[in-house]
Amino acid sequence: MRKNKPLLIFLWLFLIIMLTSCTIQGTAPASGDKESLGEGQTSRDFGRKNPGDDEEDPEEKLNKEILKMLQEMTLEEKIGQMVFVGFEGPGVDDHVESMIREHQIGGLILFERNIEDEDQLTSLTAGLKAVNKDNRLPLFIAVDEEGGRISRLPKGSPRFPSGKALGERGDPDYSFTVGQEIGTALAAFGFNMNFAPVLDIFSNPQNEVIGDRSFGDNPEIVSKLGTAMMRGLQSKNIIPVVKHFPGHGDTRMDSHIDLPVVEHGRERLDGFEFVPFKEAIDSGAEAIMTAHIMYPELDPEKPATMSGKILTDILRHDLGFKGLIITDDLEMGAITKDYAVDEAAKEAVLAGADVLLICHSSDYQEQVLSRLIAAVQNGELTMERIDESVARIIRLKQKYSASGIIDSI
Repeated sequence: MRKNKPLLIFLWLFLIIMLTSCTIQGTAPASGDKESLGEGQTSRDFGRKNPGDDEEDPEEKLNKEILKMLQEMTLEEKIGQMVFVGFEGPGVDDHVESMIREHQIGGLILFERNIEDEDQLTSLTAGLKAVNKDNRLPLFIAVDEEGGRISRLPKGSPRFPSGKALGERGDPDYSFTVGQEIGTALAAFGFNMNFAPVLDIFSNPQNEVIGDRSFGDNPEIVSKLGTAMMRGLQSKNIIPVVKHFPGHGDTRMDSHIDLPVVEHGRERLDGFEFVPFKEAIDSGAEAIMTAHIMYPELDPEKPATMSGKILTDILRHDLGFKGLIITDDLEMGAITKDYAVDEAAKEAVLAGADVLLICHSSDYQEQVLSRLIAAVQNGELTMERIDESVARIIRLKQKYSASGIIDSI
């Protein structure tokens, strides 16, 4: 049996890649307004031709490259790729440099605290990429640019309509165009990922945290306009992260402060809250952000972000989502009132999350990285589970490397 162990490891790694190979098929970044990159397009490194390459299926070749990379990566590299961090200030400080160089984190999120003006922002994103240049994989550099009141771009930049304004207009073509315009602006500043559009349905008038961020109060308008904006962003090679699954629209409590509870059962959710997410998945969604909300009819013990019943059983299996599952910020009150951030991170990975968002505290970021490494070493998390997520991350980075919006792998 000892002699067969390397073969068994190779076989389960190959199985992981095959299972995730349809992650974003048909949803690659577009090269023009509405045309997608061809299947199997790769970055410079992946795309070099060797004799006989023309006979090899491009998807099969990509799977082999991802498998090879997984075999070469250390545990620390893999865990780093699963963590996105925020940081203080408008420049690359010692902490964020350490996160990139030593921990090889997968991505960063910028907030108003990081943005002063157009020149500074362009210099900052270029500086982050320069620090990362010797790492194996490029960085995701993300922002919340929804339009309306949720805007991070510097003064003098274009301003975009809110979801509510788009909903009142009711024109999918216009929503697509707005998505393109947002994508163009973000790409010019060096971003490659946007935590938008919002697919929450504004069904509770007392819900101030969502409010005018939503496209409307019914599944049809949110599905139609949200999916259009998503495709507009993709057409400009910006990765959209639709949010907040399973749905934040029918809450009163702000999850930044405390844990909201939604009492709806599966029948209602299938016919209402899930509808925009299912439409987005069917239209090529590449990433979905979770909500820190209790759905006791789905899981009476854990919030959605930490629930395998919600993330794996429903989102992955029932709705068929194969892309990245990204948590909302794990430092929000909905999590920290009841959980240690590092334990919540471990539970989120167990539940099926691929990327953990930790937006503020450098201490929490260090704790999460250490906790996840320890969880693999002591058997709480399997390497197979980690490789599933890292394979999805590599695949998405590779596709957008091919477009040139992410530095080539």
